[in-house]
Amino acid sequence: MDLMIGGAFQGKTAYAKERYGFSDGEIFTCTAEAGADFSYPCVRRLEQYALNCLRRGIAPEQAILARREEWKQAVLICDDISCGVVPMEAETRAWREATGRMLAALSREADTVTRLFCGLPQRLK
Repeated sequence: MDLMIGGAFQGKTAYAKERYGFSDGEIFTCTAEAGADFSYPCVRRLEQYALNCLRRGIAPEQAILARREEWKQAVLICDDISCGVVPMEAETRAWREATGRMLAALSREADTVTRLFCGLPQRLK
């Protein structure tokens, strides 16, 4: 699995399309309402998957690791929501922390971890 992280609108999806040759139809976009479909070769917006898990009372880190076999050959993309002012709302703080724990777990599992900033890839692992 290859993991890509970075702030919103930093070029993660465009980079994945260029690097791996994905078409739009090969990329699944997670939502807070529907969760994730790991049958796609590329899954983006994992922070929304984390929010979906939290709202169902499930720890995102445990939920995603339990589905390891589904994404072990995929490219996973997640917005970095850990920067900036700490949110006042309890759910948003919990979401931010849970997303960080999920990304730390995925980073340990990943073959590569790439951070995108201003469209520029920085290989972390």
